[in-house]
Order: sequence, then C-alpha cells, then structure tokens
Amino acid sequence: MSAATDTTRGTGTIRSTRSTVLGVVLTTVMLFPVYWMINVSLTPQQDMRKTPPDLLPLHPTFSGYQAVLHDQGPYLVTSLLIGLGTVALTLLLSAPAGYALARLRPRGGGLLSLVLLIAQMIPGIVMAMGFYGIFLSLGWMNTWWGLIVADSTIAVPFGVMIFVAFMSGIPGELTAAARIDGAGPVRTFWSVILPVSRNALVTVSLFSFLWAWSDFVFANTLDSGGAMRPITLGIYHYIGNNNQEWNAIMATAVVGSVPAAVLLVLAQRYIAAGVTSGAVKD
Repeated sequence: MSAATDTTRGTGTIRSTRSTVLGVVLTTVMLFPVYWMINVSLTPQQDMRKTPPDLLPLHPTFSGYQAVLHDQGPYLVTSLLIGLGTVALTLLLSAPAGYALARLRPRGGGLLSLVLLIAQMIPGIVMAMGFYGIFLSLGWMNTWWGLIVADSTIAVPFGVMIFVAFMSGIPGELTAAARIDGAGPVRTFWSVILPVSRNALVTVSLFSFLWAWSDFVFANTLDSGGAMRPITLGIYHYIGNNNQEWNAIMATAVVGSVPAAVLLVLAQRYIAAGVTSGAVKD
C-alpha cells in the first residue's frame, strides 16, 4: 500500500514539474517581445544596427524616454480622454440594453443578441472605411468625440453580452422585492441591479478603455493630421523618410503599455468574475 502511494506521489510530482517547466517556457516565449521592446528602448541609436544585436543594453540610455516625455504629452492626454469617453458611452448604452435583454425580455431580444454577435465579427478596417464617409459629412474628422463614437461601436456589443450574462444570474428575489416596494423598471435597474453588477461594470469598463487606448485603425483612418492624435499615432513622430528613432519608438510603446498593464493587474479578479458570470447556473 505504501509503495503504491509513493509511486502515485512520484508520478504526480513528475507531472507537476513538467507542467511547471512547460509553463515557464511558454511564458518566457510570450513575454520575450515585451522584454525586447524594453531592451530596444534603452539601446543607443548608434547600436541599433549591431549584428548580432545585444541581448542586454550594455550602454543603456534614457534618451528615448526623455523624448517621449517631451513630445508625447498631448498624445497621452488625447488617448486618456478618448479612453474615458469610450468607457462612459459604452456603459451608458450597454448597461441598460443588457438589463432589458436579461430581465425585461422584450420582443425581438434574441434577434438583437444575434445582431450584436454578428457586429463583433465585422473587421475593424471595414467599419473604419464606412465611418470615413459618414464622419467626413458630419464634420467629425480629427475630433475626439468622433473617435469615441467609433471605438464604442466595438465595445458596446461586447458590453451588452457581458451585462446580459451577468444580470441573467442575479436572483429574481431582488427584483421582486423592489417591485413590492413600488420600484419601477428604471428604479430597479439603478438602485438594485447596477450596485450588484460591479464585476460586470469593471470588466466592460476595462475592456472598453483598452480597446480605445490601443486603437490604431480608427485613429489612423479618421485622423488626417489633426491635433487630436492618440498615442498610437504619436509613434509616427519618430518615423521619417531618412530617420527612424527606434529607441524613442519603443519607449513610446513601453509608456503606452504601462496603463494597460496596471489596469489589468488591479482589475484581474473583477475581470475573471465578470467574464465567467452566467457560464454556470444553478
């Protein structure tokens, strides 16, 4: 009995070790581009064309980051403005829509859910070309509100599906108690449903912000050199016909990645709860 137990434990230990090693290898491979981005951002311009390249910045320089802090401030503010605006508009539209589909069950709700699912399958470049003509006629080119509307078209369908999944799992006793107290659908949504939907709110807000923050297709298509340019277009500041400042380009990418990484770390547990809500029901 003891020998069999020892054998089982030994087999389990070997499997655990293999899984750990495999996980470390895969994590290293996936994170290597991030490391290389940081490495290049610290590499002096004259060392960029070394063959083979240095795996470590032997003579690190922060000139790229100095250039970013000097040149990219307005672009960062614009990205922040667009990201927060996209979050606000997405929540304003997707939370009530999710509540209506999950709790009020209107006619045609199933068809609307199918339309929202199909909307997420449309390539961004196709939507951007359609927006170009519309925004040009409305005078929304090179504006922050135009990019907010464009980015929200990606975030809203996702937000509605997350809210539908989460709000469908809220116990009916809560809404029944609200009705007994005389609350109508709007009051129930505002005072009962939203407070208990914190995980879904955080999840939708985070993904909406990240989509807007990292957007390049809409920004590049709907901006023709105006002042309201996000950080994803600010990289072009260091690219010319005869010069490419690769350390400044990678420093811009590093600075632009920091907010996304911080938000993902801080909101990790809310994301897991928000995305998986509704997957398993009693």
